[in-house]
Amino acid sequence: MRQELRVKFWPGVPDLAAEVVSPSDRPKDVAAKAQTWLDAGVRLVWVVNPRQQTVTVYSAACQPRVLHSTDTLDGGEVLPGFTLAVAEIFARP
Repeated sequence: MRQELRVKFWPGVPDLAAEVVSPSDRPKDVAAKAQTWLDAGVRLVWVVNPRQQTVTVYSAACQPRVLHSTDTLDGGEVLPGFTLAVAEIFARP
């Protein structure tokens, strides 16, 4: 007997959203998308740009911060204790 799966969506917004920028994305559009998430109630947005090897951190509490390979990404109040060297995001095995 086959059991049917029901697809349901979480009724709220996530605390964290992450976006990986593709080569065809325009910076203005990516920034607007991040702002849309914040306006919807997302507390923290990470925009990962592989071409520039940066992570831009958006939150409602402060201006966007651009982190480079020498910086450390943290989870702030959303993911307390989480840290990751930005260089590790772009490291190749």
